[in-house]
Amino acid sequence: MTAERTESTVHAPGGQQREFGGSSVSVVPARETAGPALPAGRRPVARPPSGLPLLTADGGAALLAVLVLTDDMTPGRPLMIAVLALAVAVLNARARLYRPPAVPAVLDELPAVCGRIVLGWCVLGAGVAAHSPDHALAAHELALGCALHSAAACIGRGTVHWHRRRALVRRPGAALVVGPAATAQRVAAAFLRHPGCGIRPVGVVADQAAGTEGLPVLTTPEEVRRAAVQNGVQAVLVVGSRTERAPLLRTLEDDGCALWEVDPETPSYDRDGSTELLAGFACRRLELTITHEAVGKRLLDVVVSGALLLLVSPLLLVCAVALRLGDGPGVVFRQERIGRDGLPFTLLKFRTHRPADAHEAATRWSVANDGEMGWFCRFLRRSSLDELLQLWNVLRGDMSLVGPRPERPYFVAKFGQTYPGYAARHRMRAGITGLAQVTGLRGDTSIEDRARFDNAYIDNWSLWQDLCILVRTAAALVRPTGS
Repeated sequence: MTAERTESTVHAPGGQQREFGGSSVSVVPARETAGPALPAGRRPVARPPSGLPLLTADGGAALLAVLVLTDDMTPGRPLMIAVLALAVAVLNARARLYRPPAVPAVLDELPAVCGRIVLGWCVLGAGVAAHSPDHALAAHELALGCALHSAAACIGRGTVHWHRRRALVRRPGAALVVGPAATAQRVAAAFLRHPGCGIRPVGVVADQAAGTEGLPVLTTPEEVRRAAVQNGVQAVLVVGSRTERAPLLRTLEDDGCALWEVDPETPSYDRDGSTELLAGFACRRLELTITHEAVGKRLLDVVVSGALLLLVSPLLLVCAVALRLGDGPGVVFRQERIGRDGLPFTLLKFRTHRPADAHEAATRWSVANDGEMGWFCRFLRRSSLDELLQLWNVLRGDMSLVGPRPERPYFVAKFGQTYPGYAARHRMRAGITGLAQVTGLRGDTSIEDRARFDNAYIDNWSLWQDLCILVRTAAALVRPTGS
């Protein structure tokens, strides 16, 4: 399989070798064997470039600067080195300077690196002055330290980037281009004409070939999977809307492919800080699977939901007893909802309405204004106290505190076919509250607007945004609203 990595792709009609953009791509037909064309297991995940060499370069630069600036008799010299290196490393990590860019270039990151080095030396100078005023660093010493540290860091980082650029030119990573066939072929041709960007398209993923010339067009998931395995695809270039291909893109991302959103229309001078220039196109790294959610968001969910369950347990008991005495047995309402990656789970709520049958429970949109509900049930719904049991769903991991609201399978299928972007909401764990809810999109409101707000929340996720939404939710609880 590795021998075919740089030259083979999936079967195209006629099995002919095609000349495209000055690069020939040979086509390997699918093997005619009984059973699936691909092994059942996942292909080996391609490891992204490590940030350790850049971290080592920064640490070595900090060590060199402190050693030159101080002598052996300076008190706390090892501690100074550790504090400076740690401060700069933390600042660089927050700016994602240890995530190697697609095309490494030290000049592009020079302002960010030097700015954080200056801030690190300010932290070090303040710490030394507070700990040992007699040995406080003078202004000219701080300036000299910043200059030496910046120069050493740029030399080290430049060396790392130079080696990576050479490796990219010698062994460009295979890529697939996803989008309308004609536009995708044009983007693929541009990348093939600029091998220095380290990406070499080997196929186009489109709904239909549409008579285009160029790279083989892959129209089924099986063909895409075969191309990824045979060519060792490391990157996927997404042209146009990614909503319709979201499940396939998420699968490729899980297999280790880097996803890039390519805008063939936006000029390079319109780029913002989140994009890179590849083959003359403004490209932005996509993360459909929110990896940073796994630790920070989950930790927030466990801590807050566990604490709230302890605090509101007397209130939960009161609500349960009142429902049992006023409306009979069956206090807890269980319903199947669709969560992350389209997987079902059982959502818990206090029962405020008794559906006529299972079909009504699964397909009736809202009962918020049902006159048959008792006053206490209406109070629970209007105050959202009926949702408190979902804290247990959060603690179990079925849901998150903040995220897209989960919906029933019937409506997920219906809305997924009607509203673009609705299915993309399921790339994150469902939530008790979310950006759409605190913006007023609850109850019988626009599904299209909900999907847009939910996807915007996912695309710009941060722990601070979660905290802000939780605060806004707590403030909204004092106002009566429908569910």
